Amino acid sequence: MSKNREITGENMNKKQIFSKLGEIDDEILFRNKNSKLERYNKGKKVHKKQMEFHKCLKRNRWVFGGNRSGKTECGAVETVWLARGIHPFRVNREEAVIWVVSLSKQVQRDVAQGKVFSYLKPQWIEDIVMESGSKDFPSGGVVDYVLVKNVFGKVSKIGFKSCDQGREKFQGASIDYIWFDEEPPYDIYRECRMRILDRKGEIYGTMTPLKGLSWVYNEIYLNESADQDVWSITMNWDDNPYLDRDEIKSLKSSMSEEELESRCYGKFSSSMGLVYPEFDPQIHVIEPFDIPREWHDTISIDPGLNNPLSAHFYAVDYDGNVYVIAEHFEAGKDVQYHADAIKKICERLGWEKGFGGRYDALIDSAATQKTLASSKSVCELFYDFGINANPKVNKDLFSGINRVKSYLKDAEGRVKLFIFKNCTNLIRELKSYFWGDNDRPVKADDHALDELRYYIMSRPEAPKVQKVKTEIEKDKEKLIRKLELKRRQPWN
Repeated sequence: MSKNREITGENMNKKQIFSKLGEIDDEILFRNKNSKLERYNKGKKVHKKQMEFHKCLKRNRWVFGGNRSGKTECGAVETVWLARGIHPFRVNREEAVIWVVSLSKQVQRDVAQGKVFSYLKPQWIEDIVMESGSKDFPSGGVVDYVLVKNVFGKVSKIGFKSCDQGREKFQGASIDYIWFDEEPPYDIYRECRMRILDRKGEIYGTMTPLKGLSWVYNEIYLNESADQDVWSITMNWDDNPYLDRDEIKSLKSSMSEEELESRCYGKFSSSMGLVYPEFDPQIHVIEPFDIPREWHDTISIDPGLNNPLSAHFYAVDYDGNVYVIAEHFEAGKDVQYHADAIKKICERLGWEKGFGGRYDALIDSAATQKTLASSKSVCELFYDFGINANPKVNKDLFSGINRVKSYLKDAEGRVKLFIFKNCTNLIRELKSYFWGDNDRPVKADDHALDELRYYIMSRPEAPKVQKVKTEIEKDKEKLIRKLELKRRQPWN
């Protein structure tokens, strides 16, 4: 019995112990009956972000995860599902050709290759071609490719490649799927994009961002080109239900903040810090939904002619939560073009007009200056074209940044700012806004962030909660007042 107490805890009675032993027996039976692939995310513990990755139908999907977050596991399962023709969320191909790309042959053997073979039953393997070692013991050598029997009665091919072979080794082939296990050099990534072109194939990557703000940061994480096929998700230790919580706590305590950012949280880091590290796309970016018209608040504009003009539409619910629900962002256009674009969005959203039949908006105070191309200011031009742009905004940079931070996450951890995922430029700027020299943010790509600040600064301050005093505190204050009064009396 003492042994059982040690395993289950002193607070468990016999009934609970027998129930726990029954669960263990069921788990053993389940594991004996089903293969590792069949058990994947099927028990009581489910890695939700792994499943989100598998369910995503984009053609260029990436997982940015810390070490041991479960990213490589889901890449290996994705590969085997596709090879076997049993992917539960995609249209399967009868004779899939797949590349697994690692950084080096040694890394291939030790990581991706081993993971893939751990999910392949021996009876599914048609043949193994080795680059070195024996195919009777593939885990001890380097595999060139493996032929996998699929459910269509045909054969798929999983080929293993390494980046240290150079770009030339990636030329010429037509591929259905390419899995990058860790971040590849940019030239190899571009070459692989060509390999999937004629088959309308797909790319998926799993990596820990250890190289800082590399090409992956700009092209995939920020998705600067707004490619509709690009999708990414971050995984951290807390997302992996199979990791021991005490072990996580111990590891976190032994790591620096910079190490934690990449190795635990799977985040990109730089020698310059992010202005808004509180921003988390998994929390703040949401699917669009029908906003009640009574939530509509106002539009905020950061003007630009050659530079982009950024305009976002803001709504507020009854709890004071702010929603950014629509975006106009374009460069090289005149005021009339921008006004027309903003009014079209207003009509689509059913936005209410203000005084004189014009739409109300906030705008940078610099818009009161006259332009070189007109005798009127930008504000006056917007007014002529049906938008009443109010330039009386609070532009204090640091106060504005702090207010935005408080909406991303307040002192009690509450989130009060949500952004519809179609507002891609605001999302991109939040991800890439860094501190520069002299404790000021780098002045680049901040058009949407400027007008976000103008809007947030226009919101009323949250009322300060008055602390309710206890009876003891009230009595103490009375006593202090009496003593003070007595001390001031001249005859004492």
